[in-house]
Amino acid sequence: MLRVVKDWFGVSKSIFRKLLLSYMVTVLLGLGALGLSMSVLAKNYIYDGTKEELLRKAKKVNLAIQNYPVQADQTAAMLAFLDQTFDTRIWVFNRQGQIISTSTQDEVFIGKSVARSIVEQVMQGKDVVQDLKFEGLTKPMMSVVVPWGQKDEVFGGIVLHAPVEGIEETVGNMREMIVWATLFGILLCTAMVSYLSWTISRPLKRIDDVALQIERGNYKQRVIVETEDEIGDLARTINRMASTLDHIETERTDFEKTRQDFFANVSHELRTPLTAMQGFLEALQDGLVVDEMSRQKYYDVMYKETMHMSRLVNDLLELVRLEKHEVNLVKRPIDMDSFLRRIVFMFKEEAAKRNLELHLDVVVPLPAIIADPHRIEQIFINLVNNALKFTEQGSVTLRAWEKSGGIEVCVEDTGVGISEHDVELIWDRFFKADRVRSRKEMGTGLGLAIVKELVTLHHGTIAVDSRVGEGTKFTVWLPGETEQE
Repeated sequence: MLRVVKDWFGVSKSIFRKLLLSYMVTVLLGLGALGLSMSVLAKNYIYDGTKEELLRKAKKVNLAIQNYPVQADQTAAMLAFLDQTFDTRIWVFNRQGQIISTSTQDEVFIGKSVARSIVEQVMQGKDVVQDLKFEGLTKPMMSVVVPWGQKDEVFGGIVLHAPVEGIEETVGNMREMIVWATLFGILLCTAMVSYLSWTISRPLKRIDDVALQIERGNYKQRVIVETEDEIGDLARTINRMASTLDHIETERTDFEKTRQDFFANVSHELRTPLTAMQGFLEALQDGLVVDEMSRQKYYDVMYKETMHMSRLVNDLLELVRLEKHEVNLVKRPIDMDSFLRRIVFMFKEEAAKRNLELHLDVVVPLPAIIADPHRIEQIFINLVNNALKFTEQGSVTLRAWEKSGGIEVCVEDTGVGISEHDVELIWDRFFKADRVRSRKEMGTGLGLAIVKELVTLHHGTIAVDSRVGEGTKFTVWLPGETEQE
């Protein structure tokens, strides 16, 4: 558990700090600005409301005592009544600014003077809102002063005091609530940042682990992240990259194996004729072959080996060009009926030498195809030649008919057949199902690989069906002229 926590903090400390700092700044600035503005606005609102209320009450007091221009018992009684009604202190001062009456009997302000500037404003009929300071007022008070009199006659002024302790206490409580809200916001931010950094850092840690494995060449690793956010997209991108690298690595391994097999096969195919030629040349050079007839036999064998190596090199170069798509087809319309009859005619003599029957079965009419005649001839020469080589008795038959907008040609023999295991391998380079016979017939093992590439190049298909001891059937489908368009 400790290790997990340590790993988490090791990965997420930067994210945690950044998120925490940004959240803290946002909360502090937001709540601080909000609290300050709310406290100021609330204080001003309360002060303004209290001021308006005091002015309204002061004018009511004036209405109540405006008929008492001098100090009288009625004035003191009325002020005491209004004090209890309005819950405010009330002072009355004359034109000289001296306080002549108060709302409570124990007031010690009678005879004291109000500031001259206030008296002058009041005598002009103006209302004054000001913090008045007198000895004995120990608590903060809000004061309003209104003229005392009636119509155009002013006797003095009326002062109303209201304590502002409640206002300050209310604003203070608001500020305290804002502070507590800020502290709660900080705690909430810390919890949210911890959760967010955990949800972000945990998949990032998995992605980092997989990336390290990929860096070390382990392309089988995958990131398991089920979220649909940007981190999920990153994980899926990492997985696709790993799959691509795994595929590339597999292809590279296969290519390396193919390359090694290729060199091994080429070396094997060339070693035998070169060894034979070397032995014959050494015998001729050492004078071991005396009579002319034997020398001619040696020359004939060396010539055949030379031709075999020449065919091997030519077939190999041809296959490489086909696989690299460096072969340009010269297409033109081909009459397949005449074309197949010519192929059969070419191999009649070869079939007769082997005591085999060669048949042609064409279901007319056959549609025309657009193809390269030389390459199509190369396909069927290889197939018919293989059928003759691997058939000891019986027959080889070519059948052709229209199918799926094209032409399907079947080359079928009654030969030795191909085992089930070898059927999928016959398209590989240098593969020979019957190595004794293939060596006897001087084959290169590249014919069927070339045939498949040529069929694919013509957008056709080729399939094989074979049973050991019964024979083999190769089926080639080539698209017709309409199908190609």
